[in-house]
Formats: sequence, C-alpha cells, structure tokens
Amino acid sequence: MVQKPERLFGRSQEWQELGEFVESEREGATLGLVYGRRRQGKTLMLELLAHEVGGFMFGATEQSERQNLADLGEAYAKFVGLRRPVAFRSWREALGDLLRLGEKGPTTVVIDEFPYLVGTSPGLPSYLQQELSPLGFAKEHTRTRLILCGSALTTMAQLLGGGAPLRGRATLELVVRPFGFRDAAEFWGIREPELAFRVNALVGGTPAYLEMCGGGPATLDGFDEWVRRWLLNPATVMFREGGQLLREEPSITNPTSYVAVLAALSAGNHRRSEIAAALGRPSTSLAHILSGLRGIGLIDQIDDALREKRGVYRIAEPVVRLHQLLIRRHEPELIARRAERVWAESADTVSGKIYGPHFEDLARAWCFDHADRETLGGTATQVRPAELPCREHRTGHEVDVVVTEAVSFEGERVTAIGEAKGTRTPMDLPHLQRMEHLRGLLPDAKIEGTPKLLLFARAGFTRELRDVAAGRSDVELIDLERLYSGA
Repeated sequence: MVQKPERLFGRSQEWQELGEFVESEREGATLGLVYGRRRQGKTLMLELLAHEVGGFMFGATEQSERQNLADLGEAYAKFVGLRRPVAFRSWREALGDLLRLGEKGPTTVVIDEFPYLVGTSPGLPSYLQQELSPLGFAKEHTRTRLILCGSALTTMAQLLGGGAPLRGRATLELVVRPFGFRDAAEFWGIREPELAFRVNALVGGTPAYLEMCGGGPATLDGFDEWVRRWLLNPATVMFREGGQLLREEPSITNPTSYVAVLAALSAGNHRRSEIAAALGRPSTSLAHILSGLRGIGLIDQIDDALREKRGVYRIAEPVVRLHQLLIRRHEPELIARRAERVWAESADTVSGKIYGPHFEDLARAWCFDHADRETLGGTATQVRPAELPCREHRTGHEVDVVVTEAVSFEGERVTAIGEAKGTRTPMDLPHLQRMEHLRGLLPDAKIEGTPKLLLFARAGFTRELRDVAAGRSDVELIDLERLYSGA
C-alpha cells in the first residue's frame, strides 16, 4: 500500500482508494476520475500520489488546444528523459503515448483540470474511449493507471453519465468533499468545541479556507474580531467567496435565478413550495435550478424520514449561507468599513439562521458518522428530519433527527429520534417531555421496541434534566463536548 505522506492531512479513505487503483496488478490500462469543488486539496493529493509512485502528472490550463498540447509535450519529454519537447500533433497521438507509459508495469498518469481540455477539444472523451477499447493496445499491452481530475463538477460527472463515451470505461469515481466537522476542527487546530462549532458554521470544512481566513481565531475572545477582519472585510478573498462558488461552475451561465434560490433557502424557506412563494414563481419552474445547485454541491435535498415526497432543501456550503445572509445584504455598509456594527446588529440572524440550522446538521452528521450502536439503539442507515402529524395539537411537529435502520426485506425501522437546539439556553425537562410526546406519534409500522430519545444542546443541560436522564437508558444527552469527541 502506498504510504500516505504526513503533509496530507486526513483524506485516509480517499488515499486508500487511490492507492488501490494505482497499485493494481490487473492487466490492461484503467481509468479513474477524481473531482470535487475547488480548494478541497485534490491537486495536492494527486501531486503527492504521483511523487510517491513515480508517476506522471500534467496540469492543464485555460488556453488553446495547441498550447496545452505543447505544454503536455514538454512535460512528457521531461518525464521520459528526452532532451527536447515532444511535438504532439493531436490529442489522439498524445493519448496514445501517455497510455504507453505503462507498458512495463503499473504506471500512474494524472491529467489535472481535465475540463479545460474538454472545453477546447470536445472530442477528447471520445478519443479516450477509442484508446481504451477492449482490444486496443492500451488494454492489451499496458497497465497504465490514468486519472482525470477536475473541479467543474457537471463536466466531470457527465463524463460517465447516460450515453457518454466513457461510460463503462472507468473503474474509479472519487468525489473529494469538504472535511467533516471533526476533521475540520483538527485541521484548523481548534480544541475548544464552541469555537470549532462557530467557525464551522460560518466557513465549513474546505481546507483552503484555513489560509484564506488568516489561520483562524485562536480563542473565543478573538472570534468576533476574526469574523470582522477576515470574513466581513472587503479587502479579503473570503468576502466574495460565497458568491464566487456559483460563478465558478461553467454549466451555470446565468446565475441570477440560482442566487435567488440560495437567498430564499438561507432565509429559512426549505420546501420547494416555500422557495417558490418567496420568489413569486410556480414551484414547477424550480426543478432545473434546484437540480443544478445540487449537482455542484451547494445544496442538499433531504427526504422526510417518515413520509414520501416531503423532502426539504438545505444549504450544504456554510460560506454560501454567510454570504447570502450577511455579506450580500449589507455589502454597501461593509465596503464602508462598518463590519463591527453589521456583525453586532446581525446577532439574531446569525443565531437563528446560521447557528441553529448548522447545529441540526451536525447532530444528524454525528448520528451517522460517530455515534455508536448502543447510543442509537441500532445502526444508523439514514439520519433525516421528519414532520409528525398530531391530532391533539392539530398541527405537524418537526423532528430534527430521525435515525432509521434498514431491516432486510422489511424496509426500515426507527431506532431513535432527537431534538437539536443551537441556542445559548440549556435544555430543560420540557424538551424531554416534548420528545416523549413525539415518540408516541411514531407510526407503529416504523418502530420495534422503544426508540431512544436524543437531546442535542449547544449550551448543555439543566441539572434537573441531567438527573432524570442519568436514571433512564432510553435518553441520551449530547452537548458540544460529546459531539466533537464522544460516541
């Protein structure tokens, strides 16, 4: 197995997948795709991989086909030890020579920023399909491990979709995503859970943001000043980052409608009907926009855990939410250097529309990624929100966390339900009583035994609630400390 360099933080699973791909002894050339949004560390990871295994890596640039072929010829000549650059006349010729690098054994070949090449040479995927034909030279006589990497998510995903030329040719499709909240805290060097939560709620887990944010706040006391200096300051690159993410995607040529949907979502409109009402448009007109935003990883669709076709949408990238709620709305004031006032006056918005929803997201992520079976009363197959109808109160009750476990041939059963409060007020006994009421509303067909009650509180719990929970095996209390380090 290829040893992961110390310089590469995290990414153990991704590194293992790449290592198995490039070290495979199987006969014939193989193709892999690696993609994800910019600033996730894809290029660094592939550069380190190529260095570790003695492979070839070429980074395309946004220029003409002829210029990229010339740059590739120069890099190729240097790799094979030629004194002069190779003058590739076409991509067919270039691909043929690249794939021949693996004639003597498994050889890694990486082409980074592949969408730039496709932009000026649309036939490139078809040329590659021909080179990788089952009876072609590359498949019969080489063991080249070709990796195509890119940040244009739509372009990369479409390479293997539908009737695309390369469909069925690849054996690896690796999507590189932002760090989870625990890895992000470790990467930023933040040990205080409250500080880690606040930072993650504003900028998420994109690795490059650590440097772009000046290294992050050292203490809670310095958090507000860090926000004003690095996030709300028009002289920093983070100031427009939340808006730039949408404009980086080549498939979105007219971002106006997409920005409007992001603004509606950030404001708390999570159902398609609510978004449509906020925009004054029919809900049927939003399908393409919502699909596009999901495709580039800026939003997620979460299905109701108990009722079909009742899904909600959420902002998946915190920096987008920050941009929509604060920076875009107050841009003239922030440009006028009034960040201190804007931040102070936006406290309710930050608490209710940023910290609150983000804490719910982390609670669901904790259940799926970190909680053990004993805590959840089973294995978390899915963790989603839900709405429970209630005859007594003649309304629907929202449940932040519903943990379900797939049961062979029997659908799924609810093993736990939970409430997540991201406010600065400790949870008290009424929250437990509410959850007991909601547990009684669960459909009989969805439960087996007694589902556990999970209470997530950013500010902790009152002594009365702790005393009651200590004597009950069906109640779990999860504060920030346990969220970041417990199971």
